[in-house]
Amino acid sequence: RYSSTKSGEEMTSLDDYVGRMDDKQPGIYYITGESKRAVETSPFLERLKKKGYEVLYMVDPIDEYAVQQLKEFEGKKLLSATKEGLELEEDDDEKKQFEEAKAKSEGLCKLMKEVLDDKVEKVVVSNRLADSPCVLVTAEFGWTANMERIMKAQALRDSTQSAYMTSKKTMEINPTNSIITALREKADADAGDKTVKDLIWLLYDTSLLTSGFSLDEPATFASRIHRLVKLGLSIDDDDDEDDDDGDMDDLPPLDGDDEEGESAMEMVD
Repeated sequence: RYSSTKSGEEMTSLDDYVGRMDDKQPGIYYITGESKRAVETSPFLERLKKKGYEVLYMVDPIDEYAVQQLKEFEGKKLLSATKEGLELEEDDDEKKQFEEAKAKSEGLCKLMKEVLDDKVEKVVVSNRLADSPCVLVTAEFGWTANMERIMKAQALRDSTQSAYMTSKKTMEINPTNSIITALREKADADAGDKTVKDLIWLLYDTSLLTSGFSLDEPATFASRIHRLVKLGLSIDDDDDEDDDDGDMDDLPPLDGDDEEGESAMEMVD
């Protein structure tokens, strides 16, 4: 039995879920994660919730192994909310708006792929998101972010299998999000702008966290956040350098000290 987006404090079974399903719903949606608290605020649920679909929270490590074998239940496919290939029905107006936004964002997708290089397999426009700017989804037959976390914790894990099964990440961006829209305009004005590249990396790092992965380089992420804090506080990097130089000026001249020490010793002799 599982918690879900509609079960509240109660637990629900697959039988109960199927009984509540709409006839037009393509399958049983689920999301795996470390805890209920971690998955219930996941960006992967945004559009599914808006569509009124119920999503099961699978937060026990054994669930990851179970869903690899259990592909369907009572003729209904089990569909992971965190993997690529998630198709959501849209009406004609929504399709038209999405296609227009997709066409505008193709250049940004290409630039993001160039900046992120081998960190992601591809960058695509998606209708999976409602509010968040972007997420990282995994290949349909690879490990989820949660499975990757479980396998990394294994003491006797097979490193060759890890290399083969480690999630090939696809970044999906939300073309209607204000951050993505502003970033697209900034990139169109100057694709070589260092700020644009910094923001792309920041979006990637935050997507790693919100999508359930661990950070590749926490120190680099922290330095980017610190730069943003400085920007918010109107602190220039030049000021910091000046401060450092000032601190160096306050230090006594070491060479002079050595000479004075030597002459003093000679006088003693």
